[in-house]
Amino acid sequence: MANPREGMAELRRELGLLDSTLLNVGTILASGIFLVPASIALQLDSSFLNLAVWVVAGVFSLFGALILAELGAAMPEAGGIFVFLKEAFSPIWGFLYGWSLFWVIQTGAIAAVGVFFATYLSYFVPLGPWGIKLVAMLSIFILSGVNYRGVRVGATTQNALTLAKLAIVLGLLALSFLPGVSKGENFHPLFPQEWSGGLVGSFGLALVAALWCYDGWVDITYVGGEVKDPGRTMPRAIILSMVIIFVIYVALNLAFISVLSVRRMAGAPLVATDLAQAVMGKQGGALIAVLILISTLGANNGFILTGTRVYFAMARERLFFRRAAQVHPRYLTPHLSLLFQAIWASLLTLSGRYDQLFTYVIFAEWIFYGLTGAAVIALRRRRPDLPRPYRTWGYPAVPIVFVLFTAFLLTSTLVADLRDSAIGLGLVLTGVPFYFLWKRKSSPATRNGEAP
Repeated sequence: MANPREGMAELRRELGLLDSTLLNVGTILASGIFLVPASIALQLDSSFLNLAVWVVAGVFSLFGALILAELGAAMPEAGGIFVFLKEAFSPIWGFLYGWSLFWVIQTGAIAAVGVFFATYLSYFVPLGPWGIKLVAMLSIFILSGVNYRGVRVGATTQNALTLAKLAIVLGLLALSFLPGVSKGENFHPLFPQEWSGGLVGSFGLALVAALWCYDGWVDITYVGGEVKDPGRTMPRAIILSMVIIFVIYVALNLAFISVLSVRRMAGAPLVATDLAQAVMGKQGGALIAVLILISTLGANNGFILTGTRVYFAMARERLFFRRAAQVHPRYLTPHLSLLFQAIWASLLTLSGRYDQLFTYVIFAEWIFYGLTGAAVIALRRRRPDLPRPYRTWGYPAVPIVFVLFTAFLLTSTLVADLRDSAIGLGLVLTGVPFYFLWKRKSSPATRNGEAP
C-alpha cells in the first residue's frame, strides 16, 4: 500500500527548550488559578487541606508529565496522545481522543478562554453580551492568524506573553510576602475542627478543581514534530514546566491564605483581585485585569498552536478531513487545520454552549489520560526495541499509581454525576461511526486518490 504521507510537505523543527517550556507553562497558567482557590476554600475550611489539595494535584500531574516525557521523546511526532494511543493500543483510541479534542476539548477551551479574555477586557472598555462574543471571536482569529505565519512566530508570541505574566505573578508574590502584609494568624484554622468521612468527598471535589488548573501538561507533545533535538528537549521541557507551575501554584495559594485567610477566600470569587487590592490598593484590580488578559491570550495562543497538530496528524493517517493534512508551502504550518479550528471554536463562542460541552467531556478526557499512563507499560512490552532517550522515573510504580488514581477519580466522578459523565461518553462515542467511515475510505480497496 502506498505511503499516505508520500509527497507531503513537512513541518519544521524550530522549537528549542525555552520555547517548549514556555509553551507548556503558558497553556497551563491560564485563568483557573485566579478563580478556583475560592471554590476550593468553600469545600475545605482549613489552610492545611487547602494547600494539600494543590500539592496532591501537582504530584499527580507531575506523574502524568513523567509518563508523557518518555512517550514524547520516543515518538516525537505531531499529534501527541493521538500517536501514543494509536501505537500502544489501536488507531481507534487515538482517533477518539483527537475527535473529542477537535469538537469539544480544545475548541471548547479556546472558546471559553476567549470569552474570559473579552469579559476582562470590558474592565477597561465597556462591552455588552454581544460585544464580548465578537471580541472573543476576533481574538481567536487574530491568534490563529499569528500562528498561520509560522511556528516561530507563534512561539515568539507565546514566549513574550508567558514571560510577561510570569513577571506580574512573581511581582505580586513578592509584594504578598512583605512584612505586615502576610499574617501568620490567617492560617487559622490550620487543621479541620473535625475529621469526618465528609471531608473525603469535599477533598475529592476540590482535587478535581485543582487538577483542572494543572491541565495542559500534554500540550507540548502535540507539537513533537516541531521540537529540535526532541529526545532531550521534550522530557526536559515537560518536567521543567510542571516544576515551575507547581512552585507558582503552591506559592500563590500560600499568598492567598496568608494575606486573606481561607474564610475570606471562600466568600471572594475574584480571589486574585482581593489579593492584589490588599497589597496594592485600588490599583490592584487593574493589575489583575491586565494579568488575566495576558494570561488568557497566552493560554489561547498555546491552545491554538498545539491543537491543530493533532488534527493534522489524524488527517495524515487519513482519519480526518483530508485538507487538514496540508502544510503551507511558505510558512510550513498546518494552515487549513488552523482555519478549521478557528471557525469551529468561534461558532462555539457564538452559540454559548462551549462551557456545558466542555464540562461533559472533562470526564472522558481523563479516560484518555489514564490510557496514556497504561500506554507506557504496553509499549515497554510490545515495543522493547523502541528508542527511549528518556525513561519514566520510578517505572513501573509511577504509571501504575497514575492509572489507579485516574481510575479512582473517574469512578468517583461517575458516581457523583452519572448524567453528565454519560453525556460526555456519548459525545466521545459519536466518533466511532466516523472512524470506520474514514478507515474504509482509506483502505486500498476503496480509496480512489483522496480520502474525504
